[in-house]
Amino acid sequence: MRKLLNEELDRLTNDEYIASNKTPLIIILDNVRSLNNVGSVFRSADSYRVEKIILCGITAQPPHREIRKTALGATETVAWEYIEDPVQAVKQLKENGYTTCAIEQADRSQNLYNYQPERGQKIAIVLGNEVQGVQQEVVDVCDHVIELDQYGTKHSLNIAVCAGIVIYDLFNKISRLR
Repeated sequence: MRKLLNEELDRLTNDEYIASNKTPLIIILDNVRSLNNVGSVFRSADSYRVEKIILCGITAQPPHREIRKTALGATETVAWEYIEDPVQAVKQLKENGYTTCAIEQADRSQNLYNYQPERGQKIAIVLGNEVQGVQQEVVDVCDHVIELDQYGTKHSLNIAVCAGIVIYDLFNKISRLR
């Protein structure tokens, strides 16, 4: 087996990416502190052609050197906007036909493995602060709460790791419905 060279990866140019069809998935970052986490979420979003990222609260915005360091150019391709209040962001998306899902541990959460989108469904996921998670007020206005099962002692994943898992899973589920 031979590792592929970069020029063999059939990558889109920035312009081709921007013009391409996107996955009907929006990511909301609720008060994410780490600029490295923000950059990593941009990079994962680029990989699976996520429609947009909405940055809320204290979440830093591009352009920023620390975001750029982990995003590796994804802030130039992935659409994003800043909405200060994540509750307002969720409500706006619901008004525009998105099913909203907080990624959080809750008493009536649904396991990501069991969550199945419907054909044509537009989804927005909310990922929360590294310490506090998704704010309760945001959980309250979401349609669903999705949890990733975990079996160790920590019962928490780094937000960038969690985002990568959820984006990958939803991308594959949505792609099978197209």
